Amino acid sequence: MTTLVFNHLLLWSALVLVVDLLVWQLAPVQHPIAKVGMRLGLFLLYSWMIIGGGVSPLLAPPWPDDTLLQMCATALAIFWWLYLARVLTELLGVLLTHRIGHSGRLLQDVIGALVFLIAIVAAAGYVMQLPVKGLLATSGAMAIIVGLALQSTLSDVFSGIVLNTTKPYQVDDSISIDGVEGKVLDINWRATYLLTIDGSTAVVPNSVAAKAKLINLSRPSNLHGVSISLQLPNHVRPRRVLDALERSLRGTSLLLSAPAPKALVKASGETVTEYVASGFIADLAKRGEVRNQLFDLAHRHLEAAGISRLAEGTAPVQGTTRTRELLDEVKIFQGLSADAKDQLAAAMVAKEFAAGQRILDVGEVAEVLMVIGTGVITADVADGDGWLEVGRMGPGEIMGEQSILGDTPSEARFTALTSSLVYRIDKTLTQHCVEQSSAVGKALNKLQAFRQQTSHALLLHKPVTIRKGGFLSWLQKR
Repeated sequence: MTTLVFNHLLLWSALVLVVDLLVWQLAPVQHPIAKVGMRLGLFLLYSWMIIGGGVSPLLAPPWPDDTLLQMCATALAIFWWLYLARVLTELLGVLLTHRIGHSGRLLQDVIGALVFLIAIVAAAGYVMQLPVKGLLATSGAMAIIVGLALQSTLSDVFSGIVLNTTKPYQVDDSISIDGVEGKVLDINWRATYLLTIDGSTAVVPNSVAAKAKLINLSRPSNLHGVSISLQLPNHVRPRRVLDALERSLRGTSLLLSAPAPKALVKASGETVTEYVASGFIADLAKRGEVRNQLFDLAHRHLEAAGISRLAEGTAPVQGTTRTRELLDEVKIFQGLSADAKDQLAAAMVAKEFAAGQRILDVGEVAEVLMVIGTGVITADVADGDGWLEVGRMGPGEIMGEQSILGDTPSEARFTALTSSLVYRIDKTLTQHCVEQSSAVGKALNKLQAFRQQTSHALLLHKPVTIRKGGFLSWLQKR
């Protein structure tokens, strides 16, 4: 049996090539290192078989009188070099992927092409006994001709190598290349593929990406800038605008406290002044949501400060007051008639609160319904020994609806985050409006249910604090 095997080693070696192909395509092993290990083992087995059968990859086959055997042996020796190149390419691919991730695929392809080129030249020189010097000279001349013809393509290839080596961006990063913004889908030997905001695919050649102004919006991973820009007439005092914009920035809890949000004058022209309000968020996916929220807050705070009308140059309608205009902005009073709103506006009493002053405490039954005129107010609910912020409120929002509906105490405490102006409406008058208009009662109930649901959801999804214990805790106390 052993003699039979050794007498047919070359035939068995050809069978190893078929087995390698089938194993690589059909093997259930998904781990790349395991698959490369199997291919390396089969290559060593193949090498042992052809050498044992009398074929050396470094020499021409020794059977010039037997044409068929000579051709088969030559083919097996050439396949050895190609097999070696494939194994080396796979090993380099595993190493590059392990060190630099998915972006190493382009570098793997380029190195693999060079390895196969070297293997082909080696097979021609050692196995086929061709004049390699002449072949290299001819291939060099051909390479120059092909290089000139494919200059732009080669530029993309080498630019891709630079991009994959320096890694200014990776797959899944959100980037902007010369104003083209999108998420990186793939980086291959020719181009970078971006999924743009409108859902289309942008193909940017690597040579263009290497030279262009590039902004990586995903780095750092937990700090992303967001800003809005507004233009207002020059006759509006900048300090008033900046104060309103700063209150707008304080009106959302999605902005990080450090670095601190800021509002500033960007440019001043002949007729208008441009203002920018900016801050930072932790989640890039919420960038659009925060920008929309900032625009809405800026509109509300500019309106509350009287800047919007001043910018438009319009005078208030005769007989209207700020309190009457404010009621038109409050959603729960939209179902009231104009006369009912006039009565409420006449009965509203303004009260100012300084930053940090408590407006309504938890467990307190409010005697009035409060409407925010200006400023930012934060709502907190009890969470064990501490407090959890559930939201921030601005102009046009109300507090104390629970006491209006059922004389129940407040489940949250409300504190002025900035200096604020709050209008108070007597409870009896508000309850009378609820009796007159069922829409007001439904709106109040809906608002109360929404706020309760939001606070309960935040408490349920609060991250669990892991307490340290055991030996490490003992060490920290020493």
